[in-house]
Amino acid sequence: MQNQIHQQDMHQSTNYQAKMNHGGHEMFDAHEIISGTISLLNQYQMYDQFMKDQELKTILQRQYTFINDLYNLMVQAFSTGEDPSHRTQAYEMQLSHDIVYGLTPSQPKKPNQSINELGEQCLSSFMLGQCKSMAGLLGMAACEITNPVLRRVVAASVPNFVEMAYELFLYQNKHQYYQVPQLQQQDMAQMVNSFTITKASSINQQPPMYM
Repeated sequence: MQNQIHQQDMHQSTNYQAKMNHGGHEMFDAHEIISGTISLLNQYQMYDQFMKDQELKTILQRQYTFINDLYNLMVQAFSTGEDPSHRTQAYEMQLSHDIVYGLTPSQPKKPNQSINELGEQCLSSFMLGQCKSMAGLLGMAACEITNPVLRRVVAASVPNFVEMAYELFLYQNKHQYYQVPQLQQQDMAQMVNSFTITKASSINQQPPMYM
């Protein structure tokens, strides 16, 4: 009887170790990612108080709901080592992909003189910067996370933050907050055509020649 209990304890201990196989570096990365997600959610709540444009409010609220669900998935994967309650969903933005190219005259930018000057341009810039930072942080961390469940959740979240950042870029571009200059047509054509396709070949197809 005692031997059976001991075997059960050993089995449970082995299962626990398999689930919680986090590396030391990964522990710091996970804390930085999850804490950063909390910070992003808290700041989205603050931004909402200053927004007047309903279009940006809708984007913020949709992104907040999605990121909050992602936060729960990461916490579940990190704390249990098991699959979370559901798989990571794909974020789907609702703005069109039309880009306005070219520069139009605008006032020079400068820091706000008071909190009352916060507007949609400033707030959407904050959101864009945070989504871009999270995409980069998640991408770097996913390359080195040892726990397979947490790695999958983190890696699957990268394209979602990329999509959210792109959605905010489209909003800014639409309102001329983020203008997109272009090169002259002949310069672009030259750069676009500066590469050519190569045939697939093996690195070891030909032995190296030594002099």
